[in-house]
Amino acid sequence: MNVINAAVKARPRRRLLPGFGITMGFSILYLSLVVLLPLSALLFNSTGLSWDKFWGVATDARVLASYRVSLSTAAAAALIDAVLGLLLAWVLVRYEFPGKRIFDALIDLPFALPTAVAGVSLTALYAQNGWIGSLLAPLGIKIAFTPLGITLALMFIGIPFVVRTVQPVLEDLDRDMEEAAATLGARRGRTFLRIVLPELLPPLLTGFALALARGIGEYGSVVFISGNMPMRTEIAPLLIMSKLEQFDYAGATAVALILLLLSFLLLLVINTLQHWVRKSAR
Repeated sequence: MNVINAAVKARPRRRLLPGFGITMGFSILYLSLVVLLPLSALLFNSTGLSWDKFWGVATDARVLASYRVSLSTAAAAALIDAVLGLLLAWVLVRYEFPGKRIFDALIDLPFALPTAVAGVSLTALYAQNGWIGSLLAPLGIKIAFTPLGITLALMFIGIPFVVRTVQPVLEDLDRDMEEAAATLGARRGRTFLRIVLPELLPPLLTGFALALARGIGEYGSVVFISGNMPMRTEIAPLLIMSKLEQFDYAGATAVALILLLLSFLLLLVINTLQHWVRKSAR
């Protein structure tokens, strides 16, 4: 047996992929062409503006209002998705019911459906003359063409990120600790908060960050239901499109650069928090 083990150890290991140099070089090339160069073009195009002009574009009242609408609605949608996504993942993992596979497949529908189609469908449903909007209108609740409608559209496109991030961790979670806690008389809420939730916090934060990042830059599903009213329901991506249609490329890239920096800072904070949660859980 020792001879066999020694022979196995002495045999050179075969790699499924080519060596580190080739794979690393291909990875850097791919990352540069697809991510770094396009992002660098934002900075290069915005250099056509002087600092005063750049600051004037970045702090324009209409631009600041569009940042506020994009960031607030994306954060609200990601937060609601985190709660609802955890609930959906829990139902899919812990229970068996008829039509479970169809229910599971429907979660991925926002990935496959064109976002513009989703936006048109949500607008038709929640407009004042739509099926749901007509029921809410007598109660004084208006969803389409308000920030509430934008949040609803962002919830639609962000929910799969949370469910698909939490679901595999929940499936691998050892249930012996839960059964031991129940045997010792712990209540369900206490068992969830002290045993299950700490294990789910890292994937939950990851899903929240992915949904938030997607929501900040979302355009197709929001452009119809928002109504695009300046200072009220105009999102930053739409403002960028408006500047591009007016051939104001430097102004559009300046707005995009600020949006990119805000998104990067938000993701950096969330990733730092996620790292701290994982470190505390060990």
